[in-house]
Amino acid sequence: MTLTLESIPGSSGYLDLFPDRRMSYFSNLYVLGLTVIAGIGGLLFGYDTGVISGALLYIKDDFEAVNQSSFLQETIVSMALVGAIVGAASGGWINDAYGRKKATLLADVVFTAGAIIMAAAPDPYVLILGRLLVGLGVGIASVTAPVYIAEASPSEVRGGLVSTNVLMITSGQFLSYLVNLAFTEVPGTWRWMLGVSAVPAIIQFVLMLFMPESPRWLFMKSDKEKAILVLSKIYDIARLEDEIDHLSAAAEEELRKKKTVRYLDVFKSKEIRLAFLAGAGLQAFQQFTGINTVMYYSPTIVQMAGFQSNQLALLLSLAVAGTNAVGTIVGIYLIDHFGKEKVGPL
Repeated sequence: MTLTLESIPGSSGYLDLFPDRRMSYFSNLYVLGLTVIAGIGGLLFGYDTGVISGALLYIKDDFEAVNQSSFLQETIVSMALVGAIVGAASGGWINDAYGRKKATLLADVVFTAGAIIMAAAPDPYVLILGRLLVGLGVGIASVTAPVYIAEASPSEVRGGLVSTNVLMITSGQFLSYLVNLAFTEVPGTWRWMLGVSAVPAIIQFVLMLFMPESPRWLFMKSDKEKAILVLSKIYDIARLEDEIDHLSAAAEEELRKKKTVRYLDVFKSKEIRLAFLAGAGLQAFQQFTGINTVMYYSPTIVQMAGFQSNQLALLLSLAVAGTNAVGTIVGIYLIDHFGKEKVGPL
C-alpha cells in the first residue's frame, strides 16, 4: 500500500481510511502510564509555582532580613523563574543531544538537589540558591515532558495527552496549597513545604529508569531496532508498519534539512510563522492577565485584603488553584473534540 501525504499516520485522512485503527485515551495503558510518569515533571512545575506563595509567609517569620526587605522576598520568589528560563533555553539542546529520557532524569536530579538545599537553608541566600536549582530542573522538565509525550502518543489522542502535562501543572499548584495547609502547625513549616517537593522528583526518577526513549529520537539517532520495539508496545500490528514507514521518512527528511536549514529559515514558511505567532501570542496574553502574580503571591494578596491568618489565607487561595485545575480538565476534553484552533480563543 502506498501512503499519500493525506493518509500517513498522524493525519485525519489516514484514520478516515482505517477508522478501526483509531485509539482512545484508555485503549493503551502503556501510553497512558508513560504520559502520567512524564507528566510528573509538570506536577513539579506546578508545585514549585504554588508552594512558595504559602512558604513565604513563614520564611518572613524565620528570617528578619526577608521580612524587612521586599527585594529579598521578590528574589526568593523569582529566582526559580530565572532558573526555569535557563533550563528551558538549554533543555532543547539537552533533549536533542542526549534524548528525552536522560533529560528527564537530569531534571529530577537537579530539582531534588534544589529541594534539599531549600529545606536545609540556614539563611535567605542559600534558599535563593536552592530556588535557582529547582528552577533549572523545572525548566528542563517543562521542555522535555510535552515532547516526550507527543512523540510517543497516537495522533488522534496526542492533543489531550500532551495537555495532561498542563493538568499536572495546575494539579501541582492545587496540591501545593494542600501541603502548605498540612504543614502550618508543624515545626519547620516552610522547610517541609519546600523540601517535600523532592518526593515526586525521586519517584519520577525511579520510574523513568524503566521507561523507553522516545521512538522519534531513536529514529533520529538511527537506532531503528529500539524504536520499533517501543512502537510495538503502542500500536497493533495493522498500524505498526505504517507508523514505522512514517517515522522513517520524517527522520530522513529532518536529517536532510538539518544540514541546510537554520532556525530562522523555518519562519520563512508562512504556515509555521503564523502557527508560532498564534501559539506564542496566546501564551504571552495569558501571562499579561497577571495569573502568575496571583499564583506566586495569592496568600499574601489575601492577607492584604484583610485576612491576617496564615491558615485562612492559604485556605482561601485554594479556590484560585482549584478553578485553574478545573479549567484545564475542560480544555483537555475540548482540544481533541473541537481542535486546537477553536479551543485557543476560548
